[in-house]
Amino acid sequence: MADKSWRPDAIDTKVPSVARMYDYFLGGEDNYQSDREACAELLREVPSTAELAVNNRHFLRRVVRVLASEYGIRQFVDHGSGLPTRDNVHQVAQAADPASRVVYVDNDPIVLAHGRALLEENDRTAVIQADMRDTDGIFGHPETRRLIDFSQPVAALFVSVLHCIPDEDDPAGLVRRVAERLVPGSYLVVCQLVSEHRHIRDFVTDFMAGATGGHWGRVRTESEVTGFFDGLEILPPGLVEVSTWRKDTDLAPRQQTDEWIEWGGVARLP
Repeated sequence: MADKSWRPDAIDTKVPSVARMYDYFLGGEDNYQSDREACAELLREVPSTAELAVNNRHFLRRVVRVLASEYGIRQFVDHGSGLPTRDNVHQVAQAADPASRVVYVDNDPIVLAHGRALLEENDRTAVIQADMRDTDGIFGHPETRRLIDFSQPVAALFVSVLHCIPDEDDPAGLVRRVAERLVPGSYLVVCQLVSEHRHIRDFVTDFMAGATGGHWGRVRTESEVTGFFDGLEILPPGLVEVSTWRKDTDLAPRQQTDEWIEWGGVARLP
C-alpha cells in the first residue's frame, strides 16, 4: 500500500479511541487500558453496548454479502472502517467474487498499521488514513483511484460512524456529497447509534466527547438518521434496528435493554 505515514509514536495510548473501544467490545486484543476503562464506564450507563457492537458487526457482514451476492456490487469504500477483525468487508465481498475491490478509510493510525499488515498480500484491497469527512481526499487518493472505477456502481459504507461527526460538520451533507460522486445503481449503507431517551443521548454524547478528546459527534434520534436517506431508494425491510435487517440467524446476542440501538439501512441511488 502506498500510504507509509504511520509511526508507532503516533498512537496516544492514554486517550481512548473509538476504534479501539469497538475492538474491545468485539473481543479483540488491539486496545489499551484507557480504552477498557472507558468501555467499563460506558457499560455502567448503557449496559447493552457490547451486544450492540457485535450485532452491528453481523449487520455489516450481511450487508456486504447481500450487496455482493444479490446485487452484483464489486466495489466498496468503507468509511471509518475501524480495526480489522474476522470476516472483514474484503473477505465477505471476495468470497462472492475474488475480483471484488475494497478501500478502507480511517483516521486512527493504529487502524492503518494493522490494516497494512493484514492486507499487504491482497492487491485488490487497501487501507488509507484519512478523515471520512474529506471526500475529495478519499476519492482522489492514489489507492482509491487504483482500485475503484467510479464509472461503475460502488457501495459506500458508513456503518456505526456518523455519530462520530458533530452536527456542525453536517453528517447528512457528507452522505449527500458521497452520493453525488457515485453513479446510479450505487448503494449507501448508513447506520448510527440512536436513542429515544434524551438523558441517554446527552450522557453518551458528553462522556464520549470528553473521553476521546473531542473525537465524537452525537447520539441522535431515529428521525434524524432517517433524514440522511432523503432522496434515496431504501431497500426492504427499510430503516430498522440493524440486528433485524435481513436477519439470517437467531444466534446473534440479544440486547437485554433498549436504551440505545444501531439504526439504519441500505439505499440505492436512483
